[in-house]
Formats: sequence, structure tokens, C-alpha cells
Amino acid sequence: MSEEAPPQPAHSSFARPWLLLLSVFAIATCGLVYELIAGTLASYLLGDSVTQFSTIIGVYLFAMGVGSWLSRFIRGDLIAFFIRVEFLIALIGGCSAAVLFLLFGWAASFRIPLYGIVFLIGVQVGTEIPLLLRILEGRFAFKDLVSNVFSFDYVGALLASLLFPLVLVPHLGLVRSAFLFGLINAAVGILALVMLKDEIQRPRGLWITGGVVTAVLLAGILQGDAITRWGEYAAFSDPVIFAKSTPYQRIVITKNRDDLRLFLNSNLQFSSRDEYRYHEALVHPGLSSLPDARRVLILGGGDGLAAREVLRYPRIKSITLVDLDPAMTRLFSSQEMLRAQNNGSLTSPKLHIENADAFTWLAAKREPFDFVIIDFPDPSNFSLGKLYTTSFYQRLAQSMSPAAALVVQSTSPYVARKSFWCVDATLRSCGFQTRPYHALVPSFGEWGYILASKEAITTQLALPDGLRFVNAEVVDQMFRFPPDMARVDTDINRLNNQALVRYFDDEWAEYLH
Repeated sequence: MSEEAPPQPAHSSFARPWLLLLSVFAIATCGLVYELIAGTLASYLLGDSVTQFSTIIGVYLFAMGVGSWLSRFIRGDLIAFFIRVEFLIALIGGCSAAVLFLLFGWAASFRIPLYGIVFLIGVQVGTEIPLLLRILEGRFAFKDLVSNVFSFDYVGALLASLLFPLVLVPHLGLVRSAFLFGLINAAVGILALVMLKDEIQRPRGLWITGGVVTAVLLAGILQGDAITRWGEYAAFSDPVIFAKSTPYQRIVITKNRDDLRLFLNSNLQFSSRDEYRYHEALVHPGLSSLPDARRVLILGGGDGLAAREVLRYPRIKSITLVDLDPAMTRLFSSQEMLRAQNNGSLTSPKLHIENADAFTWLAAKREPFDFVIIDFPDPSNFSLGKLYTTSFYQRLAQSMSPAAALVVQSTSPYVARKSFWCVDATLRSCGFQTRPYHALVPSFGEWGYILASKEAITTQLALPDGLRFVNAEVVDQMFRFPPDMARVDTDINRLNNQALVRYFDDEWAEYLH
């Protein structure tokens, strides 16, 4: 005998049960958005996106399991309890990004509030679906109820996963996105309050709670940018003059008197007081030794500072700059203060910008470049670590002319000795001959670079005029390593082991965390 849906009572609360099912869609979307916000924010502030997302997801799912288990002990007015849960999730989830941003600059251990908030949200989210199933029990046949609830749940998760990178992060930012989805949770609670008011014994208190939560969240949306700025003022020692979240990173620029600083995901990229040391050391020991070089490829370097140094050589005919984030190249191409730092290099007629993932871009390119500058961020996570692997360098070799050379910024040989020599070992395993060197950049300390080519490298310098740091004597010293930075044996960094990321995380842990 087929299972039939039970007859629907004439009671008003049974008139539109499909609206309650629709709330499952909203619940699922909100729950995943809170999880994504926590993982992204942790990646921005703590680095190592793989670790952060893995631990956030683990804590969140565990907490959902706890919430589902605890739901069995809920008795009495299930509808009122469900509405309270919605308002609580709305408040905690909606305020989560703002609270975490504000706490980052002050908390002695940021991970305690981070995982605490994720756990609280997860417990409440884990309680929602079991409660809703119990409320809808008897209004649908059991097989229809379960299939409908989980169908809406999974579709909601898909919507969240699409909205988050395409709409929420680039257009609303993390703080306002959290407040917005908190409002959606509050709306679910209010919808249940309206639809099921006849089954709730004392609805007045719930109406007051819903009104207060909604007001808080609306205020949060209106003040979202100000809250983010307050959090960044606490996290950064200097005043923040620009901040933007893109699908790829959080860009923050600070200024204190004559010191302009760029931070990507809270990691310092340059200080205007000494960046000339970094970029002169990056470019000139290699490029000045290649009198026949005409075509230059810059991978990374969206700030245009490496390009500025390349343009000191009139013989250079073309520069191709490949940087993942169009927001970076737009910013440093158009903002007057930043253009002054790179001397307008990004708008030079010799320079062509490609906004693409360098790994993918190289797979489709076979242009014979004469000099390659690799100015990627440090290999703090696996998505960056792939750009330091044998696979990447082998692809790159196919886009280099026979006499070409490349230079890689390779983190600090003092702080991260194994990381530095791992880059060198990886290049040598791909058939390159290498000449490692280092320079003192006060903002970073001792910083490392590796010059590599298919043929033997001789640094016969023909330096351009106007350099503030590099000269023949300085370059000679750069290639000499004291015992505490001398070569050590390391694994080779391959796509399937990402040894470099492990080295980097271990060696920089006490400095970054």
C-alpha cells in the first residue's frame, strides 16, 4: 500500500507548509555563508588558507553534530524554541565577522574567539534542521518530508557557495555579508512567528527579541565599513588609508608620515622607506648581466615596483606582467600616491598586463622571454606553493630563450633557511644552474633571492644610473652567505608533496602566529 500524506487540518498554521520548507533553503544558505566567512577571515588574518579552512570546517561540522544530538532533549513548545534559535543564529552569525575583526588586534590568542564563535554557530545550525523536521512531522508524508528538507538544504548550500566568491566578498565584504545573512536568519524566525502564531503561547517576547535582533543587524549593515576600519586600526600600527576585499585577497594600505605600506592578507609586502632595496636587489643583479635581454616577464609584482626597475634599461622592448588580481594592477595603475611609488610603470607603453593565474597562463604560452622576475608572495599556503614547484619551473623553462635567466624572491635565508634552500634545490632539480644571494631589507630583515638559468651565470654588471642601493661592491657581497644562512639539504618541492609550504609554516610560525 502506498504511503499517503496525512490530511491537512484547517488550522491556519497548516495552510502553507511549503513556506516552512522554503526556510530550510534559507537556513542552509546562511549556515554555509557563516562557515565560509569564518574560514576566509581566518585565512586573511592568520594565513595558510588550507589549514584555516580545514580546521574551521572540522570545528563547524563537529558543532553541528553536537547541536543535532542536543536537539533530542528539547521538549515543550518546539516552534518557540525554533524561533529563538533562529534569532540567536542571526545575532551570533550576523555579528561574527565584525566581532572577529575587532578582536584580532586585541585578543591574546585570536584562535580562542575564532573557534568559539564557529562552535556556537555550528551548534545552533545543527539544532535547526532536527527541530524543523519535528515541527513539520505530520504535515507531510515521512518520505516526502525527508527528501524535501534535504533537497532544499543541498540547493541552499550550492547557492551560498556561488554567491560567496562572486557577489558577497567583492561587493559587500565579509562584515556586511555576515550582517545581511543574519537578517535572513532573523527573517526565517519572523516568518515562523507569523505563520505559526496560533501555536505559540507567549509570542510577545519573541516579537520583541526579533525586533531587537533585526535592528542590531540593520545597524551593522549600515556601519559595516566603519566596523572593518576600526578592526583594521587595531590590527595595524599605522593608519589605514585603503582597504578592499577581492575574490583573491584582502588589500590594505597604511600610511604614517612618509611610510606607505602594502599588506596582502595582513602580510607586509613593502614599506616605501626601504622597498627600493628589495626591488633593486630583485632585478638588477640578473638583468644588468644580460646585455641582449629585450623581453621581460614579471610574474606577480602587481604593485609595479619591479617593473619600475626594469624600465631603467632603455634596451628593454617589452614587459609582460602577469598578476592574478586585477584590483591590484588597477589600484597601482590609477591611484596617484601609488603611481608615484612605481613611477607610473604600469601605464608604460612597453608594459602589457595579464590578470591571470601564472600557473595556468604559462601552460598556454611559449613566448621566448629573455629575463623572468618571479615576485610572488611567500609560499604560505598550497595555492601559492604550487608556484614554487618543479611543475611550475618546468613550464616556465619552455617560455625562456636559451640564454635567458630568471630570479625568484625566496623568503628569508635567516628566518626560513630550509624554505630558501628548498627553492634552490627545486630549481636545480629542473636543470637550472643557480646562484643564490641575499640582501638586507630593514622591513623584512635578511631577504633571499635565487638567480637561475640554463647556462652558467656570470654577473658582469652594467648597472643603470640612479640606483640607491645596488652597486658592484654590494652585489659581490650579496652572493656570500655566512654559516648561519649556508646551504642545508632539503626535499624538492613538488605538486604532490608541497614540502616548501611545510618548511615555511614551521620556520615562520613564531613570527606570523
